[in-house]
Amino acid sequence: MSKKSHAIRDYMTDSPHTIGSEQPLTKAHELMRDHNIRHLPVLHGGQLAGMVTLRDLHLVETLKDVDPSMVKVEEAMTTEPYVVAPAALLKDVALEMAERKLGSAIVVDGKKVVGVFTTVDALRALADAI
Repeated sequence: MSKKSHAIRDYMTDSPHTIGSEQPLTKAHELMRDHNIRHLPVLHGGQLAGMVTLRDLHLVETLKDVDPSMVKVEEAMTTEPYVVAPAALLKDVALEMAERKLGSAIVVDGKKVVGVFTTVDALRALADAI
């Protein structure tokens, strides 16, 4: 990697899978398992409403008397995910994720979710650099 700045769009996972806020946790698990992912942007009415992670699902499902087929994604999601623009600099996003101990950033162009940048993507960027 040269000294020039790199945009997050160059390292993000394009066109990420998303899930509706009204969907049950079982559907989120199914999507994550089928696509080998751990982060799902959550949409409500086509707009970003939050982020649900595999860790979020496991946490809620360990609660007593919780039926994952009856609990909605909106009850397990983070309502204020870290959101960045496609032009955000890789360095800035990586530093912010490290500082806040975040596993992902949702990449939004206007109001449209266009990507997800995860720690796995960050490791690929690091591998490119060394």
